[in-house]
Amino acid sequence: MAVGLRHFTARAGNGVGEPILDTDNGEELVHVQPSVSVAVGNRASESLGTLYITTRQVIWLSELDREKGYAVDFLSLSLHAFSRDPEAYPSPCIYTQIETEADEVEDESEDSDSECSEVLDLSKIREMRFIPSDANQLDTLFQVFCECAELNPEPIEEGEEEGHNWIFSADQLEDEAGGDDVEWHFSQNPTNTIGHSNGHHDLASSVLGLQINDQRFEDAEEMEQDADTGHHHQSQQ
Repeated sequence: MAVGLRHFTARAGNGVGEPILDTDNGEELVHVQPSVSVAVGNRASESLGTLYITTRQVIWLSELDREKGYAVDFLSLSLHAFSRDPEAYPSPCIYTQIETEADEVEDESEDSDSECSEVLDLSKIREMRFIPSDANQLDTLFQVFCECAELNPEPIEEGEEEGHNWIFSADQLEDEAGGDDVEWHFSQNPTNTIGHSNGHHDLASSVLGLQINDQRFEDAEEMEQDADTGHHHQSQQ
Protein backbone atom coordinates (compact mmCIF):
# COMPACT_ATOMS: atom_id res chain seq x y z
CA MET A 1 0.00 0.00 0.00
CA ALA A 2 2.70 2.49 0.98
CA VAL A 3 4.59 3.93 -1.97
CA GLY A 4 6.78 6.31 0.04
CA LEU A 5 8.40 9.51 -1.13
CA ARG A 6 8.70 10.15 -4.86
CA HIS A 7 9.97 12.77 -7.28
CA PHE A 8 7.34 15.17 -8.62
CA THR A 9 7.80 17.56 -11.55
CA ALA A 10 4.33 17.74 -13.14
CA ARG A 11 3.63 21.47 -13.21
CA ALA A 12 1.01 23.40 -15.10
CA GLY A 13 1.82 26.41 -17.26
CA ASN A 14 4.75 24.95 -19.21
CA GLY A 15 6.36 23.63 -16.07
CA VAL A 16 6.37 26.87 -14.09
CA GLY A 17 2.97 26.82 -12.42
CA GLU A 18 1.18 24.84 -9.74
CA PRO A 19 1.32 21.05 -9.62
CA ILE A 20 -0.97 19.09 -11.90
CA LEU A 21 -3.47 17.22 -9.74
CA ASP A 22 -5.68 14.23 -10.35
CA THR A 23 -8.83 16.34 -10.49
CA ASP A 24 -10.68 13.72 -12.53
CA ASN A 25 -10.63 11.48 -9.44
CA GLY A 26 -11.59 14.23 -7.04
CA GLU A 27 -8.21 15.53 -5.85
CA GLU A 28 -8.42 19.17 -4.74
CA LEU A 29 -5.86 21.74 -3.66
CA VAL A 30 -6.42 22.66 -0.01
CA HIS A 31 -3.52 24.90 1.01
CA VAL A 32 -0.53 26.64 -0.58
CA GLN A 33 2.40 27.78 1.54
CA PRO A 34 5.25 29.64 -0.19
CA SER A 35 8.79 30.00 1.16
CA VAL A 36 9.13 26.53 2.65
CA SER A 37 12.39 24.59 2.65
CA VAL A 38 12.53 20.83 2.88
CA ALA A 39 14.96 18.47 4.59
CA VAL A 40 14.91 14.91 3.23
CA GLY A 41 16.14 12.22 5.58
CA ASN A 42 19.32 13.29 7.37
CA ARG A 43 20.29 15.76 4.67
CA ALA A 44 20.54 19.51 5.12
CA SER A 45 17.54 21.59 4.15
CA GLU A 46 17.25 22.54 0.50
CA SER A 47 16.53 25.93 -1.04
CA LEU A 48 13.11 27.49 -0.63
CA GLY A 49 10.11 26.12 -2.46
CA THR A 50 6.33 26.09 -2.29
CA LEU A 51 4.35 23.55 -0.31
CA TYR A 52 1.08 22.34 -1.81
CA ILE A 53 -1.28 20.31 0.38
CA THR A 54 -4.09 18.52 -1.42
CA THR A 55 -6.83 16.17 -0.36
CA ARG A 56 -4.58 13.25 -1.36
CA GLN A 57 -0.93 14.24 -0.99
CA VAL A 58 1.75 16.69 0.08
CA ILE A 59 3.79 18.25 -2.73
CA TRP A 60 6.88 20.43 -2.46
CA LEU A 61 8.21 22.22 -5.55
CA SER A 62 11.51 24.10 -5.64
CA GLU A 63 11.38 27.77 -6.53
CA LEU A 64 14.86 27.74 -8.10
CA ASP A 65 15.05 24.38 -9.83
CA ARG A 66 11.91 23.69 -11.86
CA GLU A 67 12.95 20.06 -12.21
CA LYS A 68 13.07 19.45 -8.48
CA GLY A 69 10.05 18.44 -6.46
CA TYR A 70 8.84 15.81 -4.03
CA ALA A 71 5.46 14.30 -3.26
CA VAL A 72 4.12 11.85 -0.71
CA ASP A 73 0.59 10.52 -0.31
CA PHE A 74 -1.10 10.94 3.04
CA LEU A 75 -1.55 7.17 3.11
CA SER A 76 2.25 6.89 3.17
CA LEU A 77 2.59 9.28 6.13
CA SER A 78 2.57 7.20 9.28
CA LEU A 79 3.10 10.26 11.48
CA HIS A 80 3.24 14.01 11.22
CA ALA A 81 4.06 16.44 14.01
CA PHE A 82 5.28 19.95 14.58
CA SER A 83 8.24 20.96 16.69
CA ARG A 84 9.62 24.23 17.95
CA ASP A 85 12.25 22.57 20.09
CA PRO A 86 15.73 23.67 18.88
CA GLU A 87 17.24 20.56 20.45
CA ALA A 88 15.12 18.40 18.13
CA TYR A 89 15.76 20.52 15.03
CA PRO A 90 17.34 23.98 14.62
CA SER A 91 14.24 25.53 13.04
CA PRO A 92 10.51 25.16 13.73
CA CYS A 93 9.20 22.56 11.32
CA ILE A 94 6.60 19.98 10.36
CA TYR A 95 8.16 16.56 10.87
CA THR A 96 6.86 13.54 8.97
CA GLN A 97 7.56 9.82 9.07
CA ILE A 98 7.13 8.01 5.78
CA GLU A 99 6.24 4.37 5.27
CA THR A 100 8.21 2.55 2.60
CA GLU A 101 7.74 -0.81 0.95
CA ALA A 102 11.12 -1.87 2.35
CA ASP A 103 10.39 -0.95 5.98
CA GLU A 104 10.46 -4.51 7.23
CA VAL A 105 13.50 -5.74 5.31
CA GLU A 106 15.93 -2.83 5.11
CA ASP A 107 18.59 -2.25 7.73
CA GLU A 108 18.75 1.12 9.49
CA SER A 109 22.43 1.60 8.62
CA GLU A 110 21.70 1.03 4.94
CA ASP A 111 18.98 3.67 5.01
CA SER A 112 21.33 6.13 6.69
CA ASP A 113 23.97 5.56 4.02
CA SER A 114 21.37 6.07 1.32
CA GLU A 115 20.21 9.37 2.81
CA CYS A 116 23.75 10.73 2.98
CA SER A 117 24.98 9.53 -0.41
CA GLU A 118 25.12 11.76 -3.46
CA VAL A 119 22.43 9.76 -5.25
CA LEU A 120 19.27 10.05 -3.18
CA ASP A 121 17.21 6.86 -3.12
CA LEU A 122 13.73 8.14 -2.25
CA SER A 123 12.43 4.60 -1.77
CA LYS A 124 14.43 4.37 1.47
CA ILE A 125 13.60 7.81 2.90
CA ARG A 126 11.58 7.51 6.10
CA GLU A 127 11.73 11.07 7.44
CA MET A 128 11.07 14.47 5.96
CA ARG A 129 10.82 17.97 7.43
CA PHE A 130 9.06 21.03 6.06
CA ILE A 131 10.55 24.28 7.38
CA PRO A 132 8.47 27.42 6.74
CA SER A 133 10.44 30.67 6.65
CA ASP A 134 7.58 32.18 8.65
CA ALA A 135 7.39 30.09 11.84
CA ASN A 136 4.01 31.65 12.64
CA GLN A 137 2.52 29.49 9.88
CA LEU A 138 3.42 26.28 11.70
CA ASP A 139 0.11 25.91 13.52
CA THR A 140 -1.87 26.49 10.32
CA LEU A 141 0.19 23.95 8.41
CA PHE A 142 -0.22 21.35 11.13
CA GLN A 143 -3.98 21.87 11.22
CA VAL A 144 -4.21 21.44 7.43
CA PHE A 145 -2.08 18.28 7.66
CA CYS A 146 -4.46 16.89 10.28
CA GLU A 147 -7.59 17.72 8.29
CA CYS A 148 -6.25 16.16 5.10
CA ALA A 149 -4.92 13.10 6.90
CA GLU A 150 -8.42 12.47 8.22
CA LEU A 151 -9.63 12.41 4.62
CA ASN A 152 -7.27 9.49 3.98
CA PRO A 153 -7.77 6.87 6.70
CA GLU A 154 -5.74 3.72 6.41
CA PRO A 155 -7.77 1.02 4.65
CA ILE A 156 -8.97 -1.56 7.16
CA GLU A 157 -8.07 -5.05 6.08
CA GLU A 158 -10.39 -7.95 6.75
CA GLY A 159 -10.16 -9.10 10.35
CA GLU A 160 -8.71 -5.83 11.66
CA GLU A 161 -10.55 -3.76 14.22
CA GLU A 162 -11.67 -0.26 13.42
CA GLY A 163 -10.50 2.82 15.25
CA HIS A 164 -6.79 2.70 14.41
CA ASN A 165 -6.65 6.22 12.99
CA TRP A 166 -6.47 8.87 15.63
CA ILE A 167 -6.10 12.53 16.23
CA PHE A 168 -6.60 14.21 19.53
CA SER A 169 -7.16 17.58 21.10
CA ALA A 170 -7.63 18.59 24.70
CA ASP A 171 -11.37 19.24 24.21
CA GLN A 172 -11.99 15.90 22.53
CA LEU A 173 -10.23 13.92 25.20
CA GLU A 174 -11.99 15.77 28.01
CA ASP A 175 -15.31 14.92 26.36
CA GLU A 176 -14.32 11.27 25.98
CA ALA A 177 -13.09 11.00 29.57
CA GLY A 178 -16.56 11.94 30.80
CA GLY A 179 -15.90 11.17 34.45
CA ASP A 180 -13.71 12.19 37.35
CA ASP A 181 -11.67 8.97 37.49
CA VAL A 182 -9.08 10.18 34.98
CA GLU A 183 -7.73 13.68 34.62
CA TRP A 184 -6.20 14.60 31.28
CA HIS A 185 -3.24 16.97 31.23
CA PHE A 186 -1.79 18.59 28.13
CA SER A 187 1.36 20.65 28.19
CA GLN A 188 0.89 24.18 26.92
CA ASN A 189 4.64 24.57 26.31
CA PRO A 190 4.89 25.56 22.62
CA THR A 191 8.30 23.90 22.30
CA ASN A 192 6.76 20.47 22.71
CA THR A 193 6.14 18.23 19.74
CA ILE A 194 2.52 17.40 19.07
CA GLY A 195 1.65 14.72 16.58
CA HIS A 196 -0.91 12.84 14.58
CA SER A 197 -0.57 9.20 13.61
CA ASN A 198 -2.32 7.60 10.67
CA GLY A 199 -2.99 3.95 11.34
CA HIS A 200 -0.48 3.00 14.05
CA HIS A 201 -2.55 2.07 17.07
CA ASP A 202 0.35 0.93 19.24
CA LEU A 203 2.24 4.14 18.62
CA ALA A 204 -0.91 6.15 19.19
CA SER A 205 -1.52 4.46 22.52
CA SER A 206 2.05 5.01 23.63
CA VAL A 207 2.11 8.69 22.75
CA LEU A 208 -1.34 9.25 24.15
CA GLY A 209 -0.32 7.48 27.33
CA LEU A 210 2.45 9.99 27.83
CA GLN A 211 -0.14 12.76 27.80
CA ILE A 212 -2.28 11.19 30.52
CA ASN A 213 -1.89 11.76 34.23
CA ASP A 214 -3.99 9.03 35.77
CA GLN A 215 -5.22 10.14 39.19
CA ARG A 216 -6.49 6.74 40.22
CA PHE A 217 -3.26 5.85 41.97
CA GLU A 218 -3.33 9.09 43.92
CA ASP A 219 -6.99 8.53 44.80
CA ALA A 220 -6.22 5.03 46.01
CA GLU A 221 -3.38 6.35 48.14
CA GLU A 222 -5.66 9.00 49.65
CA MET A 223 -8.29 6.37 50.44
CA GLU A 224 -5.65 4.21 52.12
CA GLN A 225 -4.48 7.16 54.20
CA ASP A 226 -8.08 7.96 55.19
CA ALA A 227 -8.60 4.34 56.23
CA ASP A 228 -5.44 4.39 58.35
CA THR A 229 -6.58 7.64 59.99
CA GLY A 230 -9.96 6.10 60.78
CA HIS A 231 -8.36 3.07 62.42
CA HIS A 232 -6.13 5.36 64.45
CA HIS A 233 -9.10 7.33 65.78
CA GLN A 234 -10.96 4.14 66.67
CA SER A 235 -7.98 2.78 68.62
CA GLN A 236 -7.74 6.02 70.59
CA GLN A 237 -11.41 5.78 71.54
